[in-house]
Order: sequence, then C-alpha cells, then structure tokens
Amino acid sequence: MKKTLIAAVCGVALLAGTAGWADNSKIVLDGSTTVGPIAKAFAEYYMGKHPEVNITVSESGSGNGAKAIINGTADIGNLSRRMKEEEFDAAKAKGVDVIEHVVAMDALVIAVHPSNPVKGLTKDELKQIYIGEITNWKQLGGPDMKIVVISRDTNSGTYETFQLLVTKSDRVTDKAEYVGSNGAVRQRVLTTAGAIGYVGLAFTEGLKSLPVNDVEATEETVNDKSYPISRALYMYTNGEPATGTPLADFVNLYKTDDGKKIISEQGFVPVK
Repeated sequence: MKKTLIAAVCGVALLAGTAGWADNSKIVLDGSTTVGPIAKAFAEYYMGKHPEVNITVSESGSGNGAKAIINGTADIGNLSRRMKEEEFDAAKAKGVDVIEHVVAMDALVIAVHPSNPVKGLTKDELKQIYIGEITNWKQLGGPDMKIVVISRDTNSGTYETFQLLVTKSDRVTDKAEYVGSNGAVRQRVLTTAGAIGYVGLAFTEGLKSLPVNDVEATEETVNDKSYPISRALYMYTNGEPATGTPLADFVNLYKTDDGKKIISEQGFVPVK
C-alpha cells in the first residue's frame, strides 16, 4: 500500500498562506500516532485547497488526544481507541460536548522479523507470548530462539486496544519492551531476529505479518471483521462543527471520495 510521506513531523506546525478567517483560520490536532498519517495527509490536502488555513498536527498519544479535547487545547483529538467513560465524564464536567467521528478502520498487525519461519499464530498463542507463558519460538514450531516481546507504551490507544482484544485482564510480561510509536515498534522488530510486535496496517513495510487464527489482516478482513484484532480510528471534536467552516470540512473529509482515497493511500481502510 502506497504511503504518502508528509514533510511535517510530529508536533511541527503545517503552515500555509495568511490567516484570514479569525478563529476559523487555524485547526489544531493532537493525539494518536496511528491516526497521525491520516491527519497529516488530510492537512496537506486541505491546505493545498485552502492556503488561508493553518493546520497543526501533533502526535502525543491517544490519551493526550483525549486530554486535548477535554482541556480545550486542540480542535480535534485523534484517538486509536474509543474515549473511555471517565474521559467522557471529565469532558462533560468541563462543559465539553464530545462528538465522535469514526474516520477509518485499522487492524493490529502481528509483525515479526522477515527471517522468522513461523507462519501464523492463534489469538491464544499471541496472548501467551505477551503474558510470558510462551518465551521461545521453538514452542511454536520455529527456531530455538528467545522471543523478544515489543509493546506500545501504556498511554497508547494501540496498547489499550491490544489489551482489550488480546491480553484482557492478564498482565503483560515484565520482560516486554515498551516503545512510543508504531514506527519504533517497526524499527525494533526489523532489527531483532526474535522480536514480535503489533502495529497498525500502515506500518508493516519490511516486516513479516503473521495471520491470526488463520486470517490475514487485509482491507476485506477488517471490513467483514473476520480479522480478530480490528479497530476503528477516531477524531473527536467539541460539539458538531458548524456547517461550512474549515473545521467541519476538515473533520468530514473521511466521508468524501478524496478523503477515502487518502485513507487508502496511507494504508488504512475507509469507512463504508
């Protein structure tokens, strides 16, 4: 899947043209590193058509995306998980009317080093790896090699989705290595023969992706929910943006043909 590389990096303002619409001249987004590529691609597209609008995209994690909406420091909070009840409650207490926009679908792809001969895992085997009950690839028909468990950090929506769908109430092994982004998981697995990690669909380049329960992660299996570790990706706003404003146009891009194309180009699955 083609991935459009955006010149801006995490936390750097994407600026264009001259502000001209008062409060409508700037859009601030913060949150998930998984949703980040979509947000940046949307920003590049939108500013190309509306150079009078300045858009800032930061990637500080889903938990911080929720905080940004609750505290009013962003116009859009990007999350790779649904906001929690306590986050909705905190928003309500501050008078924030949280509106949820499901902008794309994704899968948590189980990734290993390309040299790993293991052909797939069951969901239960995956859980046993991450809680420390399976520690060597030979237990799964692979080589006599220690499994290096790579996990996202606990502030990540990707981590929380993995916990919800895979490890559930069991604690992740204390031997797991925690990293701060999908890209960091990808790099660690690419450089470590015994490693296993989980990443979004858009971050699998160069990795070997393992089927789970004999189902590969594809657009089709995400849409029909046959892939067992699928999820929605979210943008949150404070209230429904007024029709015709830049914020409304931007946050609803995912519904348009151009928006769906952008989402596909970034390696994610458009919402049907």
